[in-house]
Amino acid sequence: MVLNNENILLVDDDIHILELIQRHLQSFNYHTYKAVSVKEAIEILKDKNIDLLITDLKMPGVDGLELVKFVSEHYPEIPKLVVTGYPSIDGALEAMKSGVMDYLTKPFTKEELRKAVSKSLELKPQKHIPEKTENKEDSGSYGELIGNSDAIKKVTEVIERVKSNRATVFITGESGTGKELVARSIHYMGKYARAPFIAVNCGAIPENLLEAELFGYTKGAFTGANENRIGFFQAANKGTLFLDEIGNASMATQLRLLRVLQEKEVTRLGSQKVEKVDVRLIAATNIDLKELIKKGKFREDLYYRLTVVQIDVPPLRERLEDVALLTEKFLFKYGVEYKDRLLKITPEALEVLERYSWPGNIRELENVVQQAIIMCDKQVEVKDLPDYLKYKIDFPTENELLPLKEVERNHILKVLKATNNNKTQAAKILQIDRKTLSEKIK
Repeated sequence: MVLNNENILLVDDDIHILELIQRHLQSFNYHTYKAVSVKEAIEILKDKNIDLLITDLKMPGVDGLELVKFVSEHYPEIPKLVVTGYPSIDGALEAMKSGVMDYLTKPFTKEELRKAVSKSLELKPQKHIPEKTENKEDSGSYGELIGNSDAIKKVTEVIERVKSNRATVFITGESGTGKELVARSIHYMGKYARAPFIAVNCGAIPENLLEAELFGYTKGAFTGANENRIGFFQAANKGTLFLDEIGNASMATQLRLLRVLQEKEVTRLGSQKVEKVDVRLIAATNIDLKELIKKGKFREDLYYRLTVVQIDVPPLRERLEDVALLTEKFLFKYGVEYKDRLLKITPEALEVLERYSWPGNIRELENVVQQAIIMCDKQVEVKDLPDYLKYKIDFPTENELLPLKEVERNHILKVLKATNNNKTQAAKILQIDRKTLSEKIK
């Protein structure tokens, strides 16, 4: 009898086969999740901690082999076991090359299933093995990060050095660059991957509640405190706490954070009892904390506690060679979600994406690909992209220090030229109405 109670994800479009395998696995004391399509499977993978994937190969829409490839890229620590009623040499070879641990042909006995599952779990790769980093350049992925550019490699090199220790990490970067993905990669690629990862957006929690959410509180500590409650620090014990938008924390909260970092202990609001915590803290911001320090809005001593290791996440315009890989990821994700099939992008459409400067960074690219998938037919073409991406507009270089009015004038003229003086299209790109554009032209 197996006693580890691992989580196993079962994927098959035949509900009867799913239920049969589920009954067998539950008798071995495994916990199971079921999905009848790749789309459902991906949703479960995002939300659950899966120890083994068991999938059929032949399924309508996106097949099981594509799911295996997706899991190998995005969840390399999850072993894969293929179960199919259509065995073939080519299929088996391709599945094995994609990282499948074993291959079962229907019909199979309960004992054959047990042995195959045990073997796959025994050979399960670990997230922290060094060999994984040797392949990250070839696969274009590292943890949840996607890219082969020198800029992203610098980030992953720092992650490699900090992923398995408790050093406090400070992540900076523009909005939409993927700071939380960097934090998740630090956690899940290291030896603490099985411990909790708690992400907190400090800007989304009202200032008067942030302390209570971080450190917990006792019943009656304040109006509305109707029960004892642990905070995010206690919930993340032995794991990682990620504090995004740390610059929004009040001075009182900053002082308590400083004490936690110094003493490795927290005290709930309304209590005198000290609780020891062992938490790796990762903080992030898209604003300049040194400017806040000058203005007296951020504690300098806390800043130095937070920045033991600093990672600067590059904007997408500095890693445009990664646009193709990121686009491929989003095409798979949203192609399955919106169209229940894999989608491709034409070289011409990809060229449009690669020449744009992406002020909204990866978040903007993801949004554009989502829209294009919804609008496209068989594949994403130039016609499916937003109008403001379709025109080649040369922007001034950083060395051209011009008055604001001159910059605006030059930019309007370039947009008009790119659109062949089509004021309606130009107004859309400039995100102003046509009347305002006409007034500016005058």
